[in-house]
Amino acid sequence: MSASLSGKIAFVTGGAIGIGREIALELARSDANVAVTWFSHEQEGQTIVAEIERLGRRCLGFRLDATKSADVTAAVDRIATEFGGLDILVNNSGGLLARQEIAGMSDEHWHNVLAVNLDSTFYCCRAAAAHLRNNGRIINIASLAGHNGGGNGSAAYAASKSAMFGLTRGLAKELARRGITVNALAPGLILDTPFHENFTPKEAQNATIAGIPMGRAGYPPDVASAALWLCSEGASWITGEIININGGQYFV
Repeated sequence: MSASLSGKIAFVTGGAIGIGREIALELARSDANVAVTWFSHEQEGQTIVAEIERLGRRCLGFRLDATKSADVTAAVDRIATEFGGLDILVNNSGGLLARQEIAGMSDEHWHNVLAVNLDSTFYCCRAAAAHLRNNGRIINIASLAGHNGGGNGSAAYAASKSAMFGLTRGLAKELARRGITVNALAPGLILDTPFHENFTPKEAQNATIAGIPMGRAGYPPDVASAALWLCSEGASWITGEIININGGQYFV
């Protein structure tokens, strides 16, 4: 996809691996300067910083626990100061953590899953709202699980991702007067990511693929191209939307 983001500053959380990594690269390929954060993938984080710099773009990368409110505020302040502003926020931090059915789910697991997915998105959106320039973009990476409840043992994850839909729509209304759009992407089965490598056995992956009308799983570039479009001028009148990326597996 051709889109010029020259002069734009983007911040991608969870940008060291998987979907976040591909989004960060796609934005850099379109001439944006990019800040990326990670929590537990230091080596991969340094690699993505080097890749973006090889593209001729500025890149700032560092570790961030996005479940810590004060740390998020400090991180966004740092990015806006070092780059001189902020235009794009991609909330990609998150995860399933473990599969636990509700009957045996601990309070700790419930709160941890909501923290890593929902709280992190809220903290980043709140901090970024003070710095985003007019006509900026916020993209929240949600999940098909927010629509259909996900697989066995993922009710907490599904609840957090469904809540992101409501946060996306509410914030879209609040920021519309500044020309800032807020949308969410809801990917289905995306391979070449730690999520499904860690939590979805091969047999379950194959069973899911058999039910996808397009006949294949998705991959990080399928999500990154949609993110890039949402950052483009062509998507300036699209806000409050949940864009499903699942090869026809699920229709709203």
